[in-house]
Amino acid sequence: MYTIEMAYAHMRQLQELANRSRAHQPAAAKRLDKARKPLTGKKR
Repeated sequence: MYTIEMAYAHMRQLQELANRSRAHQPAAAKRLDKARKPLTGKKR
């Protein structure tokens, strides 16, 4: 059975892997930050 805890653990693993791969690509991280900034204002 696939529980929410298992899904959360998998999501955390993917997030850590994404953060590690992004650390090796500074230019990609800057582009991603610029793309995210407009989205944060719309949530309010």
